[in-house]
Amino acid sequence: MEKPFELMRDIYENGGGQLYDAEAVTQLQHGLQSAALAERSGAPSHLIVAALLHDIGHLLNGDERGAAERGEDALHESCGAAFLSRWFRDEVTEAIRHHVAAKRYLVTAEPGYAEILSPASVRSLELQGGAFSAAEAEAWYRQPGAADAVELRRWDDAAKDVAAVVPGFEAYKEHIESVLKLDRPELKET
Repeated sequence: MEKPFELMRDIYENGGGQLYDAEAVTQLQHGLQSAALAERSGAPSHLIVAALLHDIGHLLNGDERGAAERGEDALHESCGAAFLSRWFRDEVTEAIRHHVAAKRYLVTAEPGYAEILSPASVRSLELQGGAFSAAEAEAWYRQPGAADAVELRRWDDAAKDVAAVVPGFEAYKEHIESVLKLDRPELKET
C-alpha cells in the first residue's frame, strides 16, 4: 500500500507540471509556494498541509479544462477534499473544501480584495458563483473552519510568483505525517 506522503508527492510530481489555470506557475509550484507561505507565517501543520494540497482536485479531474470551457465549475475543492479525507483529518480537508467559498466571502467582506485577484481568479470566481451576498458571507463565516479557509485563501492568492524559491515536496513530509488520521496508524512512515 502506498503511503500518503508518497502518493501526494507522486500526484504533484507527475501531474503538477502543468500550468496552474492561466497563471505563470505550475500546479506544483503553486502548492509549494502556498505551503511555504503558510509555514513562514507560523501556521500549524494542518494549515501547511492544506496549503500544499488545496488544489489537488485540479490534478485529479481529467476534464477540468473542458468543464471551464463549457462554463461549468469542476468543484475542485470538493473533489480534492473528498479524495484527501481517506487519509487526513477534517481540519485539513475542511480548509480545502472551503477555500473557494473563502474567496467568495473575501470579495464581499473585505473592500479592495477583488482588486488583488489575478485575471484567472476573477474568471474562476464567476464560475464558482461570484461574490456572496452580505447575509451569505456572514452566515458562511460562522461555520467551523471558516477562519482557516480564509487564511488558506490568502496564501493561495499570493502563491503565483514565478521567481519564488521554496522548499521541495520532501520538506513537508513531517507536516503531512502529523495530520494523518489517528485511527489509521498504518499510514505513518516506518
